[in-house]
Amino acid sequence: MGTTYQRGYVTPRGKQWYGYYRKLVNDPTTNEPKSVRVPVNLGQKSKMTKTEARQALEREITKQLGQPGSPTRITNDGSVTLAWFVNNRFIPLKEAVWKEETAKTKKLLIQLDIVEPLGEIPLVNFDKFSLQLHLNKLAITKSKDRVLQMRAYIRDIFTEAVDQDFLVKDPARKLKVPAQPRATDTTTLTWDQLGQTLSKLSLRDRILLELDMTNALRPSELFAFRWKRFDYAALTLTVAETVYKGKIRDWGKTKKSLTVIHIPRQLADDLQAWRLECEAKAREAFSKGKRASAALSPENFIFENEDGGFLDTGNYRKRVLHKVARDLQLPKLTFQVIRRTIATLAQKKGTVKDVQGVMRHSRTATTTDVYMQEIPASVQSTINSINSELRKSSARGRENSKERASAGAVGSSRRKVSAGLTQMTQSHGKEGVLHFRHTLDL
Repeated sequence: MGTTYQRGYVTPRGKQWYGYYRKLVNDPTTNEPKSVRVPVNLGQKSKMTKTEARQALEREITKQLGQPGSPTRITNDGSVTLAWFVNNRFIPLKEAVWKEETAKTKKLLIQLDIVEPLGEIPLVNFDKFSLQLHLNKLAITKSKDRVLQMRAYIRDIFTEAVDQDFLVKDPARKLKVPAQPRATDTTTLTWDQLGQTLSKLSLRDRILLELDMTNALRPSELFAFRWKRFDYAALTLTVAETVYKGKIRDWGKTKKSLTVIHIPRQLADDLQAWRLECEAKAREAFSKGKRASAALSPENFIFENEDGGFLDTGNYRKRVLHKVARDLQLPKLTFQVIRRTIATLAQKKGTVKDVQGVMRHSRTATTTDVYMQEIPASVQSTINSINSELRKSSARGRENSKERASAGAVGSSRRKVSAGLTQMTQSHGKEGVLHFRHTLDL
C-alpha cells in the first residue's frame, strides 16, 4: 500500500470547530487495511479563529500520525532520529498537560541538553551505555537539579518510544544519577544580613522586600498584587494572580499558591502609608495632565512601574537586588535565596508544618528537602546540648554507684556483727555476748 500525506480540513458545526483527517486501520472482517475519516472536536468558535483551529488540527494529526505532511505510516528502519521523535511525537503529547509558560521552559531545556547533542542519532542506535555517558557529561557542567530533570526527560522520551512501537526495548530504563553531580546552590543569609538589606532601600523597595521576606513570596506573586487585594482592616493580602514573562495569569505555581495571607500590623501600616503616598502622586500627575484621573484605582498594582504596569522580575533583580548584594558584599541576593533563607531561619520560629504553610508548598518534603538548610550555629548548639545531657547522665550514674557501694558496705558490716554475736552466744553464753559488745564500743 502506498504512503499518504495529509493536513486534514476544518469546518464549523454549530458552535464548535471540527477537524477531519484520515488514517489507516485494519478492517476486522477482511483483515485488510482501510482508510477511515477521523473527526476531532477542536474547540468553541467563540474562542478560536479558523487559523487557530487548523493549527489545533495539525497538532492532533502530529500526535496521532506524525508531522503534518509526513507519511501517515512510519516504519522504524533507522530513519527516525531522536530529534524527529521528540519534536513530533513526544512534545505534542506532553504539551497537553504542560502550562503555556512551563512548556516554553521545558522545551528549551530539552532542546539544549538532549536534542542538540543527540538529535541526529537514530532511535534504534541508542543503548544504556551511550545515554549514561551523556548524563555523566551533563553532570560536569550542570547543577544536580538540572541533571535529575534531564534524566527524567530521557526516561520519559524512551518510554514513550517503546509505547508507540518505535523501539522494542527501553535503553533508558535503568539510567542512574551520576555519583557526584555539581552541587546545587544552597546560599542562605542571616537575620542581620536581611536587616541590612532592608535598611539600604527606599520606602517602596523596603516595603516590597519586607513583604517578600515576611511571607516568603515568589516574585510572580509579589509583583501581581493590586490595591484591591489589600485589606487593611483584616490585615490580609489575597494572592489571586501571578505575573510571568510579561503576562498576567489567574493561576499559580501550585494549588496552594493562590490564597489569603496574613500581614503583621506594622507592615500593614507601612502598606497603608505607601497607598497614601501613591494617591498623592496620582493627584500630582493628574494636575500635570499625565493621568486621566486623580483617584488611585483599585486595579492599580501596588508596586507598579513607571508606565503603571507590573514590575519585571529580571529587571528588578539586576537593578535592585544585585546592587544591594554588591554594596553589602553579600554572597548572593535573589528572590530564590530569600525564600530559602526564610524557610531555613523559620525552623526556630515554628513547626515544619508552620513553615510549609508560610511557603505554601503542597508537600512537606519540598519545604524540608529543597528549601530548609542546616544552620551551623544551631547544629553546634544541638551538639552541645547532646553532650551536656550525656555528662549529666554520667554524673547521675556515678552518684548512684557511690550510693550503692556505701549501702553495700553498711550491710556487710551489719552482717559481720550479727555473725559475731551468734558465734559468741554459742561459745560463751551471755557473758561472752556482753564482752563482744564492749569490744565494739571500744
